[in-house]
Amino acid sequence: MRRTYPEGHGPVRYGPPLPGQGLPLLPGLSDVLAASAGRAGAEPAGGGPALLDAACGYWDRRGLPAGPDRVAASPGAPSLLLALTAAVGGDVLLPRPCAAWWTPQTRLLGRSAFHVATPAECGGVPDPYALLETVRRVRAEGGDPRLLVLSVADDPTATVAPPETVHEAVEAAVGEGLHVISDETWRDTLHQPLDTVFLSPAEMLPDEVTVLTDLSGPFLPLGWPAAVARLPGTPYGSALRARILDVLTALGARLADPIAAAAAYALAEPGEVTERLTAAARLHAAVAGAVHRAVVDAGALARPPRAGRHLYVDLGPLRDPLAGRGVGDAQELEDHLTARLGHPAPGGHRFGDDLAALRVRLSTGPLLGTTAQEREECLTSPSPLELPHVQRALTHLGVAFDELRDDAQRWEPPR
Repeated sequence: MRRTYPEGHGPVRYGPPLPGQGLPLLPGLSDVLAASAGRAGAEPAGGGPALLDAACGYWDRRGLPAGPDRVAASPGAPSLLLALTAAVGGDVLLPRPCAAWWTPQTRLLGRSAFHVATPAECGGVPDPYALLETVRRVRAEGGDPRLLVLSVADDPTATVAPPETVHEAVEAAVGEGLHVISDETWRDTLHQPLDTVFLSPAEMLPDEVTVLTDLSGPFLPLGWPAAVARLPGTPYGSALRARILDVLTALGARLADPIAAAAAYALAEPGEVTERLTAAARLHAAVAGAVHRAVVDAGALARPPRAGRHLYVDLGPLRDPLAGRGVGDAQELEDHLTARLGHPAPGGHRFGDDLAALRVRLSTGPLLGTTAQEREECLTSPSPLELPHVQRALTHLGVAFDELRDDAQRWEPPR
């Protein structure tokens, strides 16, 4: 009988974090944190005035106006999603695959999470027909689906859902009485922002959608947890926010003053922040494109990455050569590639995918170098893929996948 999670590989404690930036800390962020280091207090639950105002300005620049009474902040997206899930109540629907940190919040509350298939062209947003069928099946079995969590710019698949797909999925969800949480952590990391249309569900149906952004994705280091949510401007939205603040208070989930100051600085988007966002997106796009070519050339499957610092690879076509290396499921694939590549390569089961499917998320951050100088070079170089340390990292990754391709060719029967 195949194992699910062996000792030391639990689904929560060993779950993967967001893909790291792999880049030096912005001097401005470091200065703001240092200037606030003498403040030993914490923000009130839900965030203080300066942080909430900065969040409102951030969303206003993206066509999603809001006042401070419609915004809440917390020390990291998991605690904010937990509060939102508790406030909405009921069972939760999630796309398959989805961000690794979504499902544990639902399970922790004793709720049921139901995964819904995504369309062929993208991840992050459920297929509308599959969504409707899942809702009806859950209700027929006595469940109470009330919430859909989705991400237009997605972790783990690195895709950006087309506007028509977003429209269909959100309209189907709202038509069934579901509240929608749109995780927009990666919206500012589009690889081709001039050629990619990002449609927030809150632009479509603002009274039915809460927007969630984890600042540890594009803006802050992973070790500085901060997240913000924008709630509907309706009586329901006001009640939801009040309940969220109750939950955050009960959890003691308050932002430390220095982290709140850094978050407010980042959300205000001064020149160095926007320049870093643009440069980092361009860099990770180039590296993700090179990784995509390497894995596809080896015979694996992967959608072209469109956002973020990662891509999602299906090694199903290489199942036979992987079996020859003792790899038969996603956990074993994770173990094999993590050891072979020298950096984490979480299997698809971490993201709600089938354990038997040979899928894995690869991150681009570890390929940018091992020192601050090497990573800074990546940012400033007009041709980062030609830097020796990047070439070495890409060659090492390419060899690992080429070995599987060569094994697959040896498995092929003679013609």
